Amino acid sequence: MCGIAGFAGWDADGAELARMCDAIRHRGPDDEGLRAVEGVGLGMRRLSIIDVAGGHQPIANEDGSVHVVFNGEIYNHHELRRELERRGHRFATRSDTETIVHGYEEYGDDVVTHLRGMFTFAIWDARRERLLVARDRVGIKPLYYWQDDGGVAWVSELRSLLALDRFRPELDPDAVAWYLSLGYVPDPHCIFRGVKKLAPGHRFTWSRADGLRVTEYWSPIRPEMGPISEAEAVTELRRLLADAVRSHLESEVPLGAFLSGGLDSSTVVALMAREGMQRVQTFSIGFDDAGYNEAPHAAAVARAIGTDHTELVVRPDADRLVEGVVSCFDEPFSDPSALPTYLVAELARRKVTVALSGDGGDELFAGYTRYAELMSRRTLPAAARAGLGVVGRQLPQGALGRNRILDLGRSRRGRYAATVAIALSEREGGVARPEIAARVPQLDLLLNPWFARSADRDFLTQMTLVDLQTYLPGDILTKVDRTSMAVSLEARVPLLDHPLVEFAVALPAELKLRDGTGKWIFRKAIQGLVPDIVLTKPKQGFAVPLPEWFRGDLRHRTIALLRTDSPIYEFVEPRAVARLVSEHQARRRDHSWLLWRLLVLDLWVSALRTGVLGRSTPMFAAVAA
Repeated sequence: MCGIAGFAGWDADGAELARMCDAIRHRGPDDEGLRAVEGVGLGMRRLSIIDVAGGHQPIANEDGSVHVVFNGEIYNHHELRRELERRGHRFATRSDTETIVHGYEEYGDDVVTHLRGMFTFAIWDARRERLLVARDRVGIKPLYYWQDDGGVAWVSELRSLLALDRFRPELDPDAVAWYLSLGYVPDPHCIFRGVKKLAPGHRFTWSRADGLRVTEYWSPIRPEMGPISEAEAVTELRRLLADAVRSHLESEVPLGAFLSGGLDSSTVVALMAREGMQRVQTFSIGFDDAGYNEAPHAAAVARAIGTDHTELVVRPDADRLVEGVVSCFDEPFSDPSALPTYLVAELARRKVTVALSGDGGDELFAGYTRYAELMSRRTLPAAARAGLGVVGRQLPQGALGRNRILDLGRSRRGRYAATVAIALSEREGGVARPEIAARVPQLDLLLNPWFARSADRDFLTQMTLVDLQTYLPGDILTKVDRTSMAVSLEARVPLLDHPLVEFAVALPAELKLRDGTGKWIFRKAIQGLVPDIVLTKPKQGFAVPLPEWFRGDLRHRTIALLRTDSPIYEFVEPRAVARLVSEHQARRRDHSWLLWRLLVLDLWVSALRTGVLGRSTPMFAAVAA
């Protein structure tokens, strides 16, 4: 696990490459590797996990003509190594990284299809004067790229790009609009003009002769599988779950797991214990507000499974925590669950270097409550929806029944979008300036490009696939990567092992949601594996007491949003922000999520303009009661 940075097509400058890598020192405090020759720079920061002594990067092939830098873990590297050795390749290390460079020699650009794991990597082929850069199938690891003056740069985090002399950051208004709507900037957009994220399941090649070419090598969009009985599905799912967790356990450094006590994390931990790990180290966090404290439940699950459990119930210094967590992200990111995710990562890092996480199960098996709610609603005919939409948009903010009328006026896709995004225009209840609101489609059309990719599947499956392509990489995986890497902790997500993903997305919808209960087949598969209290507990998100924080410890932060020099007013209407603050402080409405979104934007843009964003993330300890 590490971070990578590099460039091709420009005069190599080893000092500049070193600055790019130093900006992501938090991703890899153990080692640095730099190679700057022939107009190409390959750099990395390493968090040593496998072949700690011998895995220094960049790693080359036998004759030194091909070099690779790599971020992630390849879980099938032993099998790959045996196959490549049978084909005549000679290895110099035990590192999983080296299987990529020899795999490239053997399979060319299709080496990505032979890799099982989470990864971004860059390969420079000196003989062909050609670059190959790739990102894993579901987007567990991040990768940005930028073209200029005939060359290209690629980085794990944007702070490395800020260290590149020729790069001049300029905010992209389209990306800001997407952020205000979704709370994150979705692939392939980036907060900086001219920069793009390499989307999950994609790779690009670059050479002076052919320029840059991006291609998709894998997609989660699959046809529904043929007839399968519930018993057959349970058997295969149990096999895939066990195999996924087993493959993620290799490590030469201490390894543990996050445990919230929910279905997914409990399943991962139970399978770790079943694989023979003695007293799995588990970690959970809670707040001293009982409504947001899952620590007692997690502790009960830990006792039932028999783990070595560490919990921390905190009353953090909210002001300091907010500043620190916002600094973990190289783009504006407003999921408030990043706060407890950071805290549990920091807690785990005190004892382990690798932690398994249960992320991904809700998208694969229809676990979010919004799926059942949306499937239970009746949708009106198009003509009636159009009329209600007109009426709703004409009603003033706060009018009785306005939100209900707007909801009835939306299509099924629009209703889904309204559960994961907010409208930007003031006419629909948003806060954005008109010129910003016009940069993204209204809610009814917002996610149509992603829905269109799976239009032949049922609507439940379409929703899960849209989440798998947008919310999962843009929000969930970004949150886990940045907060864990901020404290130099490797987080692994076995439920996103791609054989398991491919099986799950092809399952019929009736095996995922039944009688209003999500994760139907998943629950069947883990019966007898996890404690019964896991199966009976209602779903609870990983939340923080933001509503009360904004009326207490963080009240001054909401008031500060009203200052006339705040950078947010380049994008939002001052009167709309004033209304949010007033209504929230008076307890007329809970606007904490949107206020958090605006606060993050304010802090992030300020950090960019003062130069703080370009520094390596400072590691800081949580303040507990």
